[in-house]
This record gives sequence, C-alpha cells and structure tokens, in this order.
Amino acid sequence: MKHLFRQGTNGSAPTLLLLHGTGGTERDLLPIAEAISPGSPVLSVRGNVLENGMPRFFRRLAEGVFDEEDLVYRTRELYEFIQQAAEQYGFDRNNVVAVGYSNGANIAGSVLFHYKDAFKGAILHHPMVPLRGLSLPDLYGSPVFIGAGTNDPICSPTETEELKGLLEQAGAAVTVHWEHFGHQLTRSEVMAAKAWFDGQFAGGPRDETA
Repeated sequence: MKHLFRQGTNGSAPTLLLLHGTGGTERDLLPIAEAISPGSPVLSVRGNVLENGMPRFFRRLAEGVFDEEDLVYRTRELYEFIQQAAEQYGFDRNNVVAVGYSNGANIAGSVLFHYKDAFKGAILHHPMVPLRGLSLPDLYGSPVFIGAGTNDPICSPTETEELKGLLEQAGAAVTVHWEHFGHQLTRSEVMAAKAWFDGQFAGGPRDETA
C-alpha cells in the first residue's frame, strides 16, 4: 500500500496510523497527527481503491452504501499491511492508535469490528457503522474517540449512537464528541481528540495488568 512513515521523537508514544477521507492522500492528516501527538511515529496510508480518480479505502455502491465484500477484503489487507509495516520500520505493533476521517474512519472501524487487539485505541472522525450483523471481537477496555456532527448529512446522529452502542457492547470505552456542524473536520474537534488522547496515552503505553 502506498504510504509514508515518519519516526517519532517520543519512544513511548503510540504510532499513529493515519487514514484519510475520500479523495485524500497519505499527506492529508499529517497536520492532525502533529496536533494530536507531535512526538509519535506516524504511518500514513493511501487507500488502494479509486472512485472517479479519488483514493478510497474500499468501494461503495452509492453514498452511504458500502460494497461489503470489498470492505471485508480491504480490511484484511490493511490489517496485514500494518503488521508488515511494523516489521519494516521497527515500531511496536501493539502500540498503534488509528486516526481516521470519514472513509478512513470507516475502514478503521471495520478493523475494530474484525480483529481483537488491532489497535491500542482509535480516533474516528465522522465514522459510519461499517457492517451490521457482525459478531464483534472482545474490545474490552479499548478506548475509542468518535467525533461527530449534529448536522452531518452523511453520518446522522442516530448512526453515531448506533456505532457507539455496538462498540460498547463489545467492551470498548467510547467517548463521543459532538460538534454543531456537518461532515467537516473542525479545529475544535481535533483539539477535543488531542485532549482525549492525552488523557489516555500521555503517560506512554498503558499497563494492561493494572
């Protein structure tokens, strides 16, 4: 997968996996990573699917209607790529926090829906429910931040609450931050994600035995 990797300056900080929205590239969320955790290593990935020339992480049949077969395939592809990248670049595979926006948040959510211990945590900006009718893995204690818009025409508040409920039923610790805007990613939402991140990870990797 096309990507870029940047070494971090903080040896204990989680590696940030950056996943852009439709039409983005591996450079789109670099300012977000800098705002959230400037000392973190960064693995930023470009989606392998093109829709009218715009990179995406999986195909869709229409806006809001996912190609579920392709989503499952691309989810496995991304999951396996993270492992390969960890071996190539030498970062801790067990200390990765996903940061996704829109389509990128959806693929990150799908990884959570499919794989136990895929991420140390996740920041999902304006995600949808990736798949329904799926038995989720045990996500006990996994911290997840969801940024949502009360007027989002793509991800309705009802969809946000459904995703929150599904993750919580699997044991995740979910925080939802609401903005009174649409689907755009605002500075105040990013700052809320940073505050959440600092509360979860500022002390370095969590002690899972505590």
